Amino acid sequence: MKKLSFSYSKMGMYKECPQKYKFRYVHMLPELPKYYFAFGTALHEVMEYIYNPENPAFPTLAEALSFFQTHWNSTTFEQKGYASAEKEALGYEEGRRIISAYYDKYGAALVHPLSVEMKSTMELDGLSLTSILDRIDYLGDGRIKILDYKTGKTVQREPDQLMMYQKVAESSPAVLNLVKKLDPKIKQVQVETLSFYHLPSLQELSFERVSDKEMYAFWQKVLGVADQIRAGQFTPAPEENKCRWCDYHNICPVFTGKEYDGPSGWGAKIPDVPPPTHNPFDSRSEVPAALQQSAAAPSPKTETEILTEKIDRLGEITHEQRRLRQEIMALMEKLGYKRHFGTKFRAELVQTQKLEFPDKQKTIDTLRELHLLAKTLVPTQSSIAALLSDDSTSAEAKAKLEALLSKTQQTDLEITEAE
Repeated sequence: MKKLSFSYSKMGMYKECPQKYKFRYVHMLPELPKYYFAFGTALHEVMEYIYNPENPAFPTLAEALSFFQTHWNSTTFEQKGYASAEKEALGYEEGRRIISAYYDKYGAALVHPLSVEMKSTMELDGLSLTSILDRIDYLGDGRIKILDYKTGKTVQREPDQLMMYQKVAESSPAVLNLVKKLDPKIKQVQVETLSFYHLPSLQELSFERVSDKEMYAFWQKVLGVADQIRAGQFTPAPEENKCRWCDYHNICPVFTGKEYDGPSGWGAKIPDVPPPTHNPFDSRSEVPAALQQSAAAPSPKTETEILTEKIDRLGEITHEQRRLRQEIMALMEKLGYKRHFGTKFRAELVQTQKLEFPDKQKTIDTLRELHLLAKTLVPTQSSIAALLSDDSTSAEAKAKLEALLSKTQQTDLEITEAE
């Protein structure tokens, strides 16, 4: 039986959505470029350049920045997945900032690791298992530390990824051979520490190796996923947030109502298909009966996984709301609208006045002179401004405070249900 080509990323995609896995690895339809992948790849290349064990001398900061620039400029902003050259430029500047900060923190004490960007491919339990280990440090006596770089907004523990790294490192003949070059008497490698290193914040999260019992349970789950793939079980797992950003949305049977049977091969591209009219997340629509009947019951999620998903969802909603508000306000101002109606809601531009007292010390001295300081409790901008609408504040006092006042107009957006 041909061994199944497998990796952590493939397992992750299958668990996310078996149908997406089918598009990517059965039909061989590549996903569209993603800017965050391009950004992460560029920084991984820099870290490999810095720590390359084959180079006896570490590169200077200037050399590392030059290397990053060359790598970055080798592709266009469209190839990286950025929406514009301006956004790509922001990514480039952020990359330079991270590299410079890394050198500020570690430049004077860089130490060569056992390996960097080690690609391991081995046959294990019917799998052709491929992994890339960002960095391996040797701790002595056959013990190693595996470090994985993260470049996203946040870093969190992903148990499956950590356990996969441990399984690979402790089973790989290539890792053992690297250790034996330093310590010939070693017969077995053992992972002591697994770490995620978040490059944007220069923060490291470290975890101890999992027990043999935990590893056995994890590996049975891995083999179970592999068996489902071999059996051709690619039932879609639709969720609104996942489907919204999926590159295969227009050809997915959840939305089209029929199986995709397009061209295969590495040169194939995602077909340019008109957006489907069927929306399975609309209360008036239903998932096709055949798919609904064959859908497998999802495995229960832990409370930690639920919490992680809710935090991410809230962050996405908040970011989306902020962006939509800015776009709506810009369009309304461009069109000269003060109010506009959607089908369910009304948007209105509301003018508000922002009051500020720029000279804080002079304002406090004036309050003290007018015997009003005690009324403000803590003399904040808002508490001082409140004195202007207080009937007990004399006209003379109001006039003196008004003289210290700076007024600016602000435009805000108010959304209410349309009547």
